[in-house]
Amino acid sequence: QVQLVESGGGSVQAGGSLRLSCAASGYTYINYQLGWFRQAPGKEREGVAAINNFGRTKYADPVKGRFTISRDSAKNTLYLQLNSLEPEDTAMYYCAAAGKRSLEALMLLRSEYSHWGQGTQVTVSS
Repeated sequence: QVQLVESGGGSVQAGGSLRLSCAASGYTYINYQLGWFRQAPGKEREGVAAINNFGRTKYADPVKGRFTISRDSAKNTLYLQLNSLEPEDTAMYYCAAAGKRSLEALMLLRSEYSHWGQGTQVTVSS
C-alpha cells in the first residue's frame, strides 16, 4: 500500500523560505511521477510542481523561479523548496504519486495522480 507523509510546513513571513518533504513507501511504481499540489481555503486544489523518474520537472506559472522540486529515489523522498514566499502561497500542500508517467502537459493535473498524502500547512504572513 502506498503511503505518503508530508512534513516541513509552518508559518513564515513574506520573503521567507521553507522546505517541504514527502516520505513515500509502497510499490515501486510510485517512482514514475511525483507531484506537489496545494489548496487554499475556498479554492480548488491546484498543481504546483511535478517530477518524473527521468528528472523532468514542470512548475505552475505562479511559482516558477521561486519553488524547486527534487527527489531522492534512494530515500524515497520528495522535496519542495519554497523561496521568496508570498501571502498568496498560503495553503495546505499535498504530495501525490502517480502510477504512470504523464505527458508533460498533464503533469500538474490532479486526475493523473492516484495516491495522496494528508498535507502540510504553509502560512505566509505579510
